[in-house]
Formats: sequence, C-alpha cells, structure tokens
Amino acid sequence: MSTSWEEKHVSLGGAIIGGAVTLIIGVFIGLNWHNFAGYFLPYLNNSGTYPSQDWSSLDEVYAALSANYDGEIDQATLVEGAKKGLVEAIGDIYTVYMDKEEASAYEDSLHGKVGAGIGVEIALRDNYVRVIRTLPDNPAGKAGVKAGDIIYKINDQEVYAESTDTISSKLRGEPGTEVKLTVVRDGEEKSFTLKRETINNVSAYVDYDGDTAIITISRFDSDTGTIVRNLVSKDLKNKNIKKVILDLRNNGGGYVDAAVELLSLWLDNENAFIERGKNGQDKNHTTLRGQALLKDTPTVVLINGTTASASEIVAGALQDYDKATLLGEKTYGKGVMQTLLNLQTGMLKVTTAHWYTPNGNSINGDGITPDTEVELTYEDTNMSRDPQLNAAKKLKL
Repeated sequence: MSTSWEEKHVSLGGAIIGGAVTLIIGVFIGLNWHNFAGYFLPYLNNSGTYPSQDWSSLDEVYAALSANYDGEIDQATLVEGAKKGLVEAIGDIYTVYMDKEEASAYEDSLHGKVGAGIGVEIALRDNYVRVIRTLPDNPAGKAGVKAGDIIYKINDQEVYAESTDTISSKLRGEPGTEVKLTVVRDGEEKSFTLKRETINNVSAYVDYDGDTAIITISRFDSDTGTIVRNLVSKDLKNKNIKKVILDLRNNGGGYVDAAVELLSLWLDNENAFIERGKNGQDKNHTTLRGQALLKDTPTVVLINGTTASASEIVAGALQDYDKATLLGEKTYGKGVMQTLLNLQTGMLKVTTAHWYTPNGNSINGDGITPDTEVELTYEDTNMSRDPQLNAAKKLKL
C-alpha cells in the first residue's frame, strides 16, 4: 500500500558544509593530524607538497570528541569519511574522493560495465534523482517503475539526498539478487522488489529510418568515436544516407577525447572547444584531419536537460560551426573538466579546468539553448511517445 510523502528539499551548500564538518572530525580518531596530513595531502597536490596549516582547532575538537563520546569508534571508517569530507568541503559537486571500491565501480561505469541492475536511466532533475526512462525488457519497467519517479529509498534506507553515482552503485549488485526500490510518484510512495539482471549497455548504436541515420550515444566511452565512425563509414554510401539525427539526450558525458573524435566526423581539423585551467591560459582541442565524412550531411542534434559535459562539447561545437540544428530542451550546463588522480587509497576526481565552445561561449550553469525547442514529458516517455525524435525526422534542413 502506498503512503503519502512530504517533499524534503535539501540545501546543497548546507548539506555539503554540514556533512564535511562531521566527516573531517573523524580524521583525528587515534591519529595525530600532522602525521595524517603528511600521508594524505600530498595526493591532493601534484607537486607532492602542501601549504602549512594550523590544525590545532581541529585537534581540540577531536580531543573533546574522544574524551566524551559514549560509543565505539571505527577508526578506518572515520578516516575514509574524513577524506570525503575534506574534498566535499571545497563546495564543488564535481570534485569527489572515492575509495577503492567506489573508484572501481566508477571506472566500470565509464566503460558501460554496469554488471547486474534493474534497467533504469536516472539523472538529477528538479533537485531530485529521478528515473529518466526504463530500459526495454528489464526488471524496473516490467514491475511498473516509470519515468519521472523520484528515487526515495533503496532497501528501506533513504537515498533521496544522495548523488546519482551513489544511488546507481546501490542499485547494482550480483545477478539474481533482490533490491527493494521505493519511489515517489505524484506525492505517493510506491515500493518494488526487483531481481537484478545483467544489463547490456552499449555506448552507441545506429538505427535507420529510410535515408536518415539515427545515431544514439548514451555516453562517451574511450572508443565511442571509433565505433560511430566505423558504423558511418560502412553504411553512409551503402544506405544512401541523406540526413543524420544525433541523439545526445540523457548523455552525461565521459571521455573528452571521444567527443573530439566524434566531432571529427563533421569538423575537419577545426577547434572543438577551448580549455582554460588554473594558469588562465587557453588550450585549443582540435578535431582530426581527413575524417569529416558527415561535413556536408544535414544534421539534427537532439538534446535535453541531462545532456551534459562531453555531449555539450559536441552540441556546442556543431552549433557554433552551423553544422547542425539543435532540437529539444536546454542542456544541463556542465562546462568543467575533471581529471582522475589515482591515490594509494582510492581516487580523486577533481575539477582542473573550464571549457568554452569554439566561439568562446561558457555554458557552465547555463546550458545550451536549442535552435528549435520541443518538450518531451515523462508522460510521453511512459507512453512510448517521442515528439522530439518525430520533430527531428520532419525538420527540413
């Protein structure tokens, strides 16, 4: 039986700062901070050095905690928590510390190795992680989970304030194991007990509608550009392709090099985007020479609110060079780049630069506005309607 659910809004800034303070305290359990700093902080600085800091006030907090806390203290757990809190306190939602298990799962996700799951695509929408769509013939869709559902609890533990990555990892598991998912739909809680199945999650594929090629890219894996180029080079002439629809909806990004390689199908030795790091100097990322098989092919790019990062690089460049018409809804607006740093105890995903479109436009926080706006509602998705794709097919270029 479903029960009513009261919306719980979380202040991101407050949650980050409050959580960080609690987590950082744990670093002093059974440890001297100065010894710990010598072990941990060099991994956060490529030079292997770190600025001298006065941590005495935190020593004082630890001393009071250690002397007065009535309960067992798990040193290892608090140290891991302290590392996360230290990074979270920066206030950048894209800079994250991951322990070894989380780092392994993250790297697997970049390559589509999601293992067993329930077959849903999720993303942050309207301050909550929601189901964007259910994959065909997978457990969630069969059980009645719908697009627009808010992910509220997993195995009866509230996760509505957790990140998309954290929720995704909790939904994954061994094939055949069960997971209880509680969602919120129209203010009502609905629970489903689902058996995980192995999910086939390719990064790119091509469908055809007459002389139109529909290229769908779900993420930018390291070889996504190569996959698409091979598909296009084989079928472009054989199928007499006159138009391309590039579907980047719900594509949260991935490897930037793969995005540049994909752009090389339209842009011959052109600037794909501009990178600007801490030193303030600009670095141009240039597409490949002699690979622009689609440079003269009319193209429509489908985008929406979860088109982000590397997929926005592609959309922004094609728009700036007038190589495509963008159709759909405004993109997410993630104009920053992360570098993965392998640490002895895990991984740091840290923001190291901002990027700009070839014309010098920043999209961070603003997103890219489509040339033609067409909405796709959750009801459309649940009814298997796609007005955006239909509009793209009809668009005269």
